Amino acid sequence: MAEHESLEFGKADFVLLDSVSLDEFMANLKLRFEKGRIYSYIGEVVVSVNPYRAMNIYGRDTIEQYKGRELYERPPHLFAIADAAYKAMKRRNKDTCIVISGESGAGKTEASKYIMQYIAAITNPSQRAEVERVKNMLLKSNCVLEAFGNAKTNRNDNSSRFGKYMDINFDFKGDPIGGHINNYLLEKSRVIFQQEGERSFHSFYQLVKGAPDAQLRSLHIQRDPTAYTYIKVGGQIKSSINDSADFKAVTDAMKVIGFTTEEIQTVYKILATILHLGNLKFGSDGDVTLIENSKLVSVLGDLLSTKDENVEKALLYRTVATGRDVIDKQHTHQEASYGRDALAKAIYERLFCWIVGRINDVIEVKNYDARVHGKNTVIGVLDIYGFEIFQNNSFEQFCINYCNEKLQQLFIQLVLKQEQEEYQREGIPWKHIDYFNNQIIVDLVEQQHKGIFAVLDEACMNVGKVTDEMFLQALNGKLAKHAHYTSRKLSPTDKNLEFDRDFRIRHYAGDVVYSVVGFIDKNKDTLFQDFKRLLYNSSNPVLKAMWPEGKLSITEVTKRPLTAATLFKNSMISLVENLASKEPYYVRCIKPNDVKSPLLFEHERCKHQVEYLGLLENVRVRRAGSGLTSLLNKHLLCYIMLVMKQGCGFEHDVAYGKTKVFIRTPRTIFSLEEQRAEMVKRIVLFLQKVWRGTLARMRYRRMRAALIIIRAYRRYKVKSYIREVNRRFKNVRGMKDHGKHVKWPTPPKVLRKFEEALRNIYNRWWAWTLIKDLSPEEMVQIRAKVATLECLKGQRADLGLQRAWEGNYLDSPGTASSFTLVSSDLQRKDKFMRVLFSCNVRKINRFNKAEDRALLITDRHLYKMDPVKLYKPMKSIPLYNVTGVSISPGKDQLVVFHTKDNRDLIVCLQGMVPAGDSRIGELVGTLLSHFKSEKRKLQVNIVSPIHCSMNGRKCTVIVETKINQSQPDFTKSRSGYILSVPGN
Repeated sequence: MAEHESLEFGKADFVLLDSVSLDEFMANLKLRFEKGRIYSYIGEVVVSVNPYRAMNIYGRDTIEQYKGRELYERPPHLFAIADAAYKAMKRRNKDTCIVISGESGAGKTEASKYIMQYIAAITNPSQRAEVERVKNMLLKSNCVLEAFGNAKTNRNDNSSRFGKYMDINFDFKGDPIGGHINNYLLEKSRVIFQQEGERSFHSFYQLVKGAPDAQLRSLHIQRDPTAYTYIKVGGQIKSSINDSADFKAVTDAMKVIGFTTEEIQTVYKILATILHLGNLKFGSDGDVTLIENSKLVSVLGDLLSTKDENVEKALLYRTVATGRDVIDKQHTHQEASYGRDALAKAIYERLFCWIVGRINDVIEVKNYDARVHGKNTVIGVLDIYGFEIFQNNSFEQFCINYCNEKLQQLFIQLVLKQEQEEYQREGIPWKHIDYFNNQIIVDLVEQQHKGIFAVLDEACMNVGKVTDEMFLQALNGKLAKHAHYTSRKLSPTDKNLEFDRDFRIRHYAGDVVYSVVGFIDKNKDTLFQDFKRLLYNSSNPVLKAMWPEGKLSITEVTKRPLTAATLFKNSMISLVENLASKEPYYVRCIKPNDVKSPLLFEHERCKHQVEYLGLLENVRVRRAGSGLTSLLNKHLLCYIMLVMKQGCGFEHDVAYGKTKVFIRTPRTIFSLEEQRAEMVKRIVLFLQKVWRGTLARMRYRRMRAALIIIRAYRRYKVKSYIREVNRRFKNVRGMKDHGKHVKWPTPPKVLRKFEEALRNIYNRWWAWTLIKDLSPEEMVQIRAKVATLECLKGQRADLGLQRAWEGNYLDSPGTASSFTLVSSDLQRKDKFMRVLFSCNVRKINRFNKAEDRALLITDRHLYKMDPVKLYKPMKSIPLYNVTGVSISPGKDQLVVFHTKDNRDLIVCLQGMVPAGDSRIGELVGTLLSHFKSEKRKLQVNIVSPIHCSMNGRKCTVIVETKINQSQPDFTKSRSGYILSVPGN
């Protein structure tokens, strides 16, 4: 458990501090940071300190340690809070959310990625393809959104310049089935301007540094960020970011998500368009505004898939409808520059929103019917910009800090205020804890008619020229007495504020000075309708779809669009309502220093964050009250089985309200859960035992009855089969074919193996009756024919099985005397026992000439003889030197004897009487039978063509049919030899 972590690392849970004071809190936080323990608990809230280094605590082994464990069973970790949210969602069927808060650079984005990684890793044990696809999409979307929504700031190399809330949908089994991403207030002003030392969005640098040369040429882009005005500041900054590698990763991620090649190309065309827009320069010729570097117009026309003249006109003129007349009003130099910058910001914002929408199209749950598939539940992960205080704080920082005020208020309501109020409602004594309620600051910004947003919107709606200074004057008039607002006019002696430019708000996180410069323009968010029509009329369908309002005609009157402030306020209210409807889990991120050092813990810097995050108040509330509540009736239903043990050892830790049970520490509920789980096991085992016994008895009775029937029927079938076999084969001894024609009866299934054995017995008896009277010579011939049949059946047409095999075809009238003399001499000389085979052959000699010879094969040698010279032996080959024979699958009499010394013998048998007979089967069978009797193996190959070695040289023998050929004969070919045989 976490509280058992060694004390050398400090207290893992701040609730366990000996005394609750800021000094003790900071000392414990510093000790844990210095010991490499970057996570701590405040009850069920995780406090995370950015380590500014890679840590080996997020691998598969760590995931397994936290999987399925309760929050306090392992040392504090993001995985523990992720698992708690997942278990609450899965066990109690409740929607949950994880709110990650802290200032810029505190590690919120990394925390959200690790939480996503954990949820993806613990789900889907069955590795189903669809769930894997959804998980992969959710993880890959982070990579794409960071490229287009994050930037390097002076505080953070990967600062989120937009807010992101992701819902992950799970089915009733707890597997992810989809998701949805909401994005909030992209800091689009960063597209055209960055403060010194900062960069624009990562996507621009990834394109310039990482895109292939061919792609850059097609986009008319140089591989040098300093060549482009909009990103020139960032282009000069040395950074550890590898833009080239990130370009490939982002492009691959878009492909995995499902972006088409055309869509990806359009994305990079839009980025290139923005870069070229920044380099557009306007000049004047008298009263006429001109584009100085007009070549860029044709580049923009090409990238936007529209006509060059339309691009130029939209940049230099504004079409105005006055009654029925439509006129083109030329821009001044200042108006043209404003329009160009507004276009660049608007295009990038539309691109970003389109990317989010495109990702949502892929990951959203489709075709899900709760009635069929069961209820789906949600885990929300909020990764939104942190509280920011810059040297120059503009409209974006004001919105971002307002967002953090809303989230802090939600934290106060859900964790602090609600707990105190709940104790009062339930009639349980409560020691009041003071905390800062920042509702007053939220009201200062969003209150109707009086709030800063309301004053800003009112200024934007006024007719005539309204300046930022006039807006500041209106604020001073409405908020002069507000305790959290001041300006130089209201505090004339405060020299940190400039007259007619600055106002200060005392936020929960500290005082922030805002410059009103740009507030009016950014709130109006004006983009000339000419640009919208230009982009809508593009021939690029992706670009066209981003600008649907461009189809409106020039004279069409539309409602005034909502201001940027109102849209953002509404989205924040909606977000907070969404979070409040779920069971929240919190990760509070702390930035240890401003120099990104893994060793430095700046005490004052961290102390300030601890104070404005309300962490000490959170500890006090946890110490004074209870972190765990349960409805009384549900609690009793859950633990009714433990009613005898309910009070044992827990009286000091449990309080009973009117409708709820309050439990002070998680250990009590864990202990109850363990006891309940153990009791549930016993109850389930008891119910299973009774029911299984009933099922077993029912099954036994059915099986016993079935077994009796089966046995009786099986005995009947067996007896019937045996009687039928006996009847059919009763008189086989007296039959002419010994019963070969008798049809066997079909056996019952149980006797199939018995029937096989019976058939084998009969077949052996039948074979024995056929061969019992054969002579030894006939038996030799039978064995040879069987060997032929086993080896060549189905591979040659004529095996010669129907005729008697003489074996010695040279011992015939006319040749007997001379051959017999030679054979007798060889027998005395070589001591062979018998002649296996002899025949006249046609062969190839060593000079590649065909000649007639005789072949004599004994049980010891293979002899070549010259029939012309009274069968004089010419060469002998020991039979043990023969390794195999090759024959063709045709009707020819070609035989190749393979020898160990690679001096193969190629012959064609001849002298058959009658002429159509085949002796190949006899030769092969005789050799196989002999080799088998000597327990040697003879390799027989039936192939065409035949590959062999002649005098140590590799060659091929091919059989060809010739119509005019009278006798088989050999001829030399390039690869070996051709045996020409007579055709039909």
